[in-house]
Amino acid sequence: MNKNERRKTAARLGRLRLAACGALLAIASIAAAQQPPAARITPNFKDADITQIIEAVSAATGKNFIVDPRVGRQQVTMLSSTPMTPDAFYQAFLSILQVYGFVAVQTGDIIKIIPDANARQFPSVDLPDRVSSTSDEIVTQVIAVRNVSAAQLVPILRPLIPQYGHLAAYPASNMLIISDRANNVNRIVRIIRRIDQGGDAEIEVIPMQNASAAEVVRVVGQLVQGAAAAEGGGANIKLVADDRTNSILLSGEQAARLRVKALIAHLDTPLESGGDTQVRYLRYSDAEKIAAKLKEQATGVAAAAPGGAGAAAAGPAAQAERGTTIWADPENNALVITAPPKTMRNLMAIVDKLDIRRAQVLVQAVIVEVRADKTAELGINWAVDGSNDNFLVGSFVQPIAGGSIVDIIRGIDDPTSINPSAILGTTIGGGRVKDTGTNWAAVLRAIRNDADTNVVATPTIVTLDNQEAQIKVAQEVPFITGQYTNTGSGGNNGSVNPFQTIQREEVGTILKITPQINEGDSVILKIEQEASSLSTSTASSVDLITNKRVINTSLLVEDGGTIVLGGLIQEEDRRGEQRVPLLGRIPLIGEFFKVRQASKIKTNLMVFIQPKILRDGVQASFETNSKYNFMRDEQRKLGPRFEMLPLLPGQKKSVLPPLPEAAPPPATAPQPTPRDEAAPADAPPATPTDAPAAASPAATQPPPESQ
Repeated sequence: MNKNERRKTAARLGRLRLAACGALLAIASIAAAQQPPAARITPNFKDADITQIIEAVSAATGKNFIVDPRVGRQQVTMLSSTPMTPDAFYQAFLSILQVYGFVAVQTGDIIKIIPDANARQFPSVDLPDRVSSTSDEIVTQVIAVRNVSAAQLVPILRPLIPQYGHLAAYPASNMLIISDRANNVNRIVRIIRRIDQGGDAEIEVIPMQNASAAEVVRVVGQLVQGAAAAEGGGANIKLVADDRTNSILLSGEQAARLRVKALIAHLDTPLESGGDTQVRYLRYSDAEKIAAKLKEQATGVAAAAPGGAGAAAAGPAAQAERGTTIWADPENNALVITAPPKTMRNLMAIVDKLDIRRAQVLVQAVIVEVRADKTAELGINWAVDGSNDNFLVGSFVQPIAGGSIVDIIRGIDDPTSINPSAILGTTIGGGRVKDTGTNWAAVLRAIRNDADTNVVATPTIVTLDNQEAQIKVAQEVPFITGQYTNTGSGGNNGSVNPFQTIQREEVGTILKITPQINEGDSVILKIEQEASSLSTSTASSVDLITNKRVINTSLLVEDGGTIVLGGLIQEEDRRGEQRVPLLGRIPLIGEFFKVRQASKIKTNLMVFIQPKILRDGVQASFETNSKYNFMRDEQRKLGPRFEMLPLLPGQKKSVLPPLPEAAPPPATAPQPTPRDEAAPADAPPATPTDAPAAASPAATQPPPESQ
């Protein structure tokens, strides 16, 4: 079947349907005309055109309708099993129009059927006293609101009005204008009557017994304002504080006043400690230092608050600051604080956070230095004197190892002139010294010096977190800084008085450290490490030579880990030769005209650091026992020495006594002391872990050889 045939078939079906509907309408009209006015109608339509239903309603009720072209050809189904009056049939028809988005607007004897979007633009029934509250007719109602604001009701009632309806407020007379179907308007009116209730606001005076009226008004006022802001309206509760009588003036509705009065009664309770003054015993912190910080905190909070600074400040913050006193009792390490309740709670919260057991850090440094210093000198000194035979041949004199042939010849004539420390090494020589003839002398000198240094130092120090500590194991060595000679006169008979100035410097191991424990298990260390010693070098010097190793650094290391701070690997190789020009280069013979020196210095230096966090008394006791037992073991290794003839008979070597065992806990709990009673609830309990614990099997093991 093509398109034209389908179109023709649809047209024939449409004409047949219209004919059938026309017959039904004719039958319905005849029946309505023949029936008396009280007759009832049982309408049944299935997929009927909406215009056909309009015609049936017009025939049944006698009303005249004008249908808007936009109504279209809606297919409507209406089934009824019970007869209804023409008025009920008309109300059912209005419900059908509402379902399909249309509305019936009456103008005189004519009823217009239009889309509901245009309903507000047409006149409707104003002040519908005669319209049923369940009708679907469009009506307009003006409602006078007496106790609440009409503008505040608009956003509340707007979701209950459909898009084609109208809702507006007239603030001048506090009225609402509503245009909608009669049943919905009637529902809105009932809702407004429930909301528009008269208030019974009164003013009550509530005296405060324990709390501050201004503080309670501030707390409760914030709560009331927050609740009113969440509800989108103004606050219906007002609170005013009277500082003179310490009372609160409360106004508002009775139900709201009852809720606020219950809240005020709960806040107006005495403090657990029974007053505005508290004595707080500190366990770990210094009361004088904490008192100074708390004074700064209380003054700073009052100055930062609005109205808290200046001579005219009269706000709650300024009053709290003026009424706050803090002082420390050093003998009992306690704080005495007088402050209002809020300030007291803030200060006590700060003390709870500061008065805690601080972790400790055990820091062990390992300084290892291996040094090899080797020097050697070899040379020949000789001289030929033929002055007695009226000729002079010459000499080669070069100091070797601090001396020469001239010192030896001078010592032959004057033995007291020989300085044993000035002539070093091996000397082999010979010569001839006579009054006549040629005199000569020759000396072969050689020296070799080997110096080996192996230094292992392990300074250990324990300090609190963020607390600088220093350990110093050193000697004060004198160094000559100047000298002069004073020649006396008069009674001193011209005697010579030599004078020297000496400065003492520390030589040894010095460790200065500041640890900072992070949130995890790592430690930031600020370290100043110095290791110095007197040098055994053979180099010539007017005074002592000091070897100094200094490291200043900051580093991050894990708990119990070992890290290298720094080091030095150095090797020096020096060669020297002093000779006579030309003659010193002759093979074999040139050895009589030269002096040679050689030195080789090799230095290996490394510094390691190992921190360990001691968070409680158990860890501190474990480390203490380990070091303590190590020293006892070292003393035992020395042991008694056998002496044929003891110089101190009956005297034994001193040995550290063993550590006492930890005392068992008492069978019954001890009575609390005032210090325990004043401790905060969240403060750490004073457990026996703060006392030294008994030496465990692991703690008795000696540390590594490097220690």
